[in-house]
Amino acid sequence: MAAEAELTPTSYIQHHLQNQVAHLGEGSFWTLHVDTFVTALLMGLFMVFIFWLATRKATAGVPGKWQAFVEICLEFVDRQARDTYHGTSKLVTPIAITLFFWILLMNLLKMIPADFFAIPLGWVGVHYWKPVPTADVNATLGMSISVFFLMIFFALRAKGLGHFTLEFLTAPFGKWMMPFNLILNIVEWLSKPISLAMRLFGNMFGGEIVFLLIWVLGGAGIAGMFAGAAFGFGWMIFHLLVIPLQAFIFMMLSIVYLSLSEDSH
Repeated sequence: MAAEAELTPTSYIQHHLQNQVAHLGEGSFWTLHVDTFVTALLMGLFMVFIFWLATRKATAGVPGKWQAFVEICLEFVDRQARDTYHGTSKLVTPIAITLFFWILLMNLLKMIPADFFAIPLGWVGVHYWKPVPTADVNATLGMSISVFFLMIFFALRAKGLGHFTLEFLTAPFGKWMMPFNLILNIVEWLSKPISLAMRLFGNMFGGEIVFLLIWVLGGAGIAGMFAGAAFGFGWMIFHLLVIPLQAFIFMMLSIVYLSLSEDSH
């Protein structure tokens, strides 16, 4: 990576917002955002590891501190899932747990300054590394599209193909408004994963830009470093609310969508 002193404020921000890209085949337009994929995978494995630590020495008696904390978190998510989802599927709580804690861990990477990743990686020849996967629209769309396919699965399982197709064509205005019903239902179903992805991406990407702006506007020298750190700390405190809130909203809306997909009109 070029020395930070050689970067203008604009190029500094653009540099930290650029993904490490790998082209899938020579001449192919398909690309893989390596930083998003690797970081998301590592956070998923880390989530499994910290839960495994809690269950490794789990006891039915007096739990340890970490076991008690994990149980409180899991019970919270389980309660939210049970209160929101009105069907009978046992998959909903595991889906909610996976979404909430995975997104939470990915969002928490925002608390680590971008240079803490960029500078060491630059030493080994990796010039771009966007550390927060949820600040990449490809990651949030990937998760929301997965929820979309789950919605279809839940709907088909609850209604069957025939009832699902009939309802898609006749609800909410009856069979005489079939073309309008079809357009309305297509827009409704497609808007759910798109809005789900864009809400999470917009908040995380916007927060990332603000963090970088605060650091750049702090200026050079010791005074600038302390000014940037002070303003950055204030924004960090605010973002400590935004980070779990966005994970919670994504989880809750996903459960709501799964519940609605099973409801009959």
